[in-house]
Amino acid sequence: MSYPYQIKNAEEYKAAYKKSTEDPEGFWGEVASHFQWRKPWDKVLDWNFSEPKIEWFKGAKLNITENCIDRHLATMGDKPAIIWEPNNPEERTRVVTYNRLHKRVCQFAQVLTNLGVKKGDRVCIYMGMVPELAYAVLGCARVGAIHSVIFGGFSAQSIADRLYDANAEYIVTCDGAYRGNKDIPLKSVIDDALIGNRTVKKVIVYTRTRTPVSMLKGRDVWWEDEMEHAEQQVEKDGKVSFPATEMDAEDPLFILYTSGSTGKPKGVVHSCAGYMVYTAYTFVNVFQYQKEDIHFCTADIGWITGHSYILYGPLSAGATSVMFEGIPTWPDAGRFWDIIDKYKVNILYTAPTAIRSLMGFGLGHVHGHKLDSLKVLGTVGEPINQEAWHWYHENIGKGKCPIVDTWWQTETGGILISNMAGVTPDKPTYATLPLPGVDPILVDENGKIIEGNNVSGNLCIRHPWPSVIRTTYGDHERCRLNYFSAYPNLYFTGDGASRDENGNYRITGRVDDVLNVSGHRIGTAEVENAINMHAGVVESAVVGYPHDIKGQGVYAYVIYDHVHGDENLTRQDILQTVTRVIGPIAKPDKIQFVKGLPKTRSGKIMRRILRKIAEGDTGNLGDTTTLLDPGVVEEIRSGKL
Repeated sequence: MSYPYQIKNAEEYKAAYKKSTEDPEGFWGEVASHFQWRKPWDKVLDWNFSEPKIEWFKGAKLNITENCIDRHLATMGDKPAIIWEPNNPEERTRVVTYNRLHKRVCQFAQVLTNLGVKKGDRVCIYMGMVPELAYAVLGCARVGAIHSVIFGGFSAQSIADRLYDANAEYIVTCDGAYRGNKDIPLKSVIDDALIGNRTVKKVIVYTRTRTPVSMLKGRDVWWEDEMEHAEQQVEKDGKVSFPATEMDAEDPLFILYTSGSTGKPKGVVHSCAGYMVYTAYTFVNVFQYQKEDIHFCTADIGWITGHSYILYGPLSAGATSVMFEGIPTWPDAGRFWDIIDKYKVNILYTAPTAIRSLMGFGLGHVHGHKLDSLKVLGTVGEPINQEAWHWYHENIGKGKCPIVDTWWQTETGGILISNMAGVTPDKPTYATLPLPGVDPILVDENGKIIEGNNVSGNLCIRHPWPSVIRTTYGDHERCRLNYFSAYPNLYFTGDGASRDENGNYRITGRVDDVLNVSGHRIGTAEVENAINMHAGVVESAVVGYPHDIKGQGVYAYVIYDHVHGDENLTRQDILQTVTRVIGPIAKPDKIQFVKGLPKTRSGKIMRRILRKIAEGDTGNLGDTTTLLDPGVVEEIRSGKL
């Protein structure tokens, strides 16, 4: 069974795209009519990018949880909403139906109300990937509180910075979390983050790992106790109810912090209505979701991918979403494939970093798995290189599953450029075509539009889509400067892109990650893709550094699978590969072999740090506490060429 706004073939895509650009208000008004509203909108769109001021479905009233849960209960209350796979494969799976989800979200909304949480209050959520994290997020949305989820691996200092910026008064956490063979002591990290904090009133603690924790009288309360008390309040005569708070279309739904280039996190704000409509629309269309499909997004809910494509998008479409507590390589590198066979997963949405990592373990862990339920594969977070794309397509999709290579950002709320599975063609290393309602253009450094095909430039969007960032929390000017000031009346993505002869877009990396070598512009992602094609290379990162003759030289950090014998000979082999793939102009001037790269917990490489080391400016590398493994930085610094 399909959805009334689902595009089913290339002709429908063209027609929808044409309507969305010629009559965006008519187009999105029609899509939005399939959701539940307390009061309809007075105007579909009011906008001005220069301020920026963007209002979708102006005057409408709703609560997103009624769209994600309540409206599904009559027809599919017993359908699984969330299938939870624990970190330890020996532990019991939990299947949360829409009925159960409704009950738990109402209970937690009551808990929040009991503790004094009101509409507009900020609630920080710092938990492992357990179903209670979903209850907490949706419970906040039900009472109209603004949730700010922080990935369960951030340091105390990073949390303290975010708590301060959001002026949060409430925290939801766990005693600890499991990730692979590690136990992460979440509550003690929160305790450290709260030293000197004067705004937080209550900390709600869910028991997961039974790690001993300190509970401060008057501030800290147990999740289980509060939920038990709330259960009696929301359940009457066998019926569960908690009235959802009426929200304005443009009321903030959540704040999600993203790393700024200066190191200070930016609190990206998304609003209720536009975000809901866009995440549901893109989820259904990009993945071509059918109503009985099992969707497995491997992201953490601490990142935008988890918000949009584990929770809000799938749930507002009445889908079944797999939520995984662990990591892809534990207890071995076959874990994803175990989960796919166990639940008969139809859609797998993961990161190129994960794919490359699993490639490194060989095919032994793939063999023995059927994987025959898979219909659609997806990638997110970075452009996928050619080798990883083909490995994924042939070995996981068995050559029959389309791969949707999705490009979007925390700030965009949902997918902007991607093929639609089986509807529009895929092309390895290309995000391909914009989704309906998305109007991308390429501009040069001066903001002049670059027309035609087979061109490249800076990627901008010239018209708002419903889930575009509304502001950066507490600092609207920062939002304007970051996204709307580089080019007048355009949203600047910060990415470079090329457009092929068929209008397909290929993201070439951050514009500040573009090298200018002897007057030639070379995207670092392009050089990395070439290096990664060399047989022994596991992963690479490329940055520019000052070069006397070329202006900028190319410095490559390369993780290599066992350098045999002469390092210099291996370097020559890699240079030969780059020359063959791109040309001699792109050859790295320096190749440093490293054991790891400085990555954030979402898998992004912190090129700022690598650039400073390459430039010899090692005295001020900025905050490295948010890295997955800060120790990597010292090793790279000491091995600098």
